[in-house]
Amino acid sequence: MADKIDPKRLFDLDDRLNAKKNASKSEVQHENHYSGAQVGWRMVTELVVGMLMGLGIGYGLDHLLGTLPLFLIIFIMLGFAAGVRTMMRTAEEVQRKNITVDDDELSTKNTGKSDD
Repeated sequence: MADKIDPKRLFDLDDRLNAKKNASKSEVQHENHYSGAQVGWRMVTELVVGMLMGLGIGYGLDHLLGTLPLFLIIFIMLGFAAGVRTMMRTAEEVQRKNITVDDDELSTKNTGKSDD
């Protein structure tokens, strides 16, 4: 039952395993950027959630205190302001990421050039 180990077959097996590992790594890796539609939906969601939270808090306070339109209007406006502020932070974050990506691309282009 003693089989001889063929080194050529082992090297072939090793090459095939490495090829499979590299193929699976490249499939898993994908770009971590958001499309414009994803960012837009995120901003709309942030605005709507802010307003709905304001509506809920305002209606709850008005229901408890018996002053129906007062706190409802105030907290809807505060929710709108919070939603807009969150949207601005998101836009700032996306802009910051785009600037760093542009700077990285520019630096790689410049390092590829040769100075005469």
